[in-house]
Amino acid sequence: MAVAMAACSLGLHLGPDLSLRALEKPICSAPFLKTSSISDATKLCYITHKTRLPSSGITMIPRATTVTGVEDGNQGEADTIPTPVVIIDQDSDPDATVVEITFGDRLGALLDTMNALKNLGLNVVKANVFLDSSGKHNKFSITKADTGRKVEDPELLEAIRLTILNNMIQYHPESSAQLALGAAFGLLPPQQQVDVDIATHITISDDGPDRSSLLYVETADRPGLLVDLVKITTDINISVESGEFDTEGLLAKAKFHVSYKGKAIIKPLQQVLVNSLRYFLRRPTTEEASF
Repeated sequence: MAVAMAACSLGLHLGPDLSLRALEKPICSAPFLKTSSISDATKLCYITHKTRLPSSGITMIPRATTVTGVEDGNQGEADTIPTPVVIIDQDSDPDATVVEITFGDRLGALLDTMNALKNLGLNVVKANVFLDSSGKHNKFSITKADTGRKVEDPELLEAIRLTILNNMIQYHPESSAQLALGAAFGLLPPQQQVDVDIATHITISDDGPDRSSLLYVETADRPGLLVDLVKITTDINISVESGEFDTEGLLAKAKFHVSYKGKAIIKPLQQVLVNSLRYFLRRPTTEEASF
């Protein structure tokens, strides 16, 4: 289930500690998030229906795999469907992009997701599964196959996110009604709609003296959101250095470390950024044929 360049091998084995470990060599460190020189090869994302993201330019083409049923067939229709969560973390590992997927206890080993990411020109260099009160967490570290470095391109990060969500919808159709993307790509659209004005919250706080500021955005999820948040921020000459992007059901939550000329953002510029983001999120640019 869970961005296309060079093929890579995926040598994983399951150890007694329930961790999946890839048989790759250590990788080198890389800067976090860059917004230039995005290759055309990173603009491919596998999704159920062909569509183009309204303002990010990512083209999505169908996967050959079709849904034949729910992966874990012992869940009854009366069961409470958990909230799907996909976290893309650029902070915790300096050498790799860490992805975590949670959907109660319904997820398996996610080998289909790892293969889909491989088709996007990525290596899964480390993977493990752990359990807690919220369910089964599938966490894996990914790098670009051609460089061995962590993913930096916003469009490639968004393609990772959409690939994972598309696989979740395919192999767990019951997740469709729990995800905002289910309205466009799933079998069942969400039963409730999120009011963007109410759901949108934007805050900026200091992240340390003479360092960066911490930008937090919570809003209704939609395709291309991660790319658009980065673009709006960099369009006013604010750098996005690192962060985390979470998809939690119908909502998306972004936490970015941002700076202006290598320093924390001053109050007047903070207000400019907040106003720009709020205006865009409440009035997103869409095309009639986007979906």
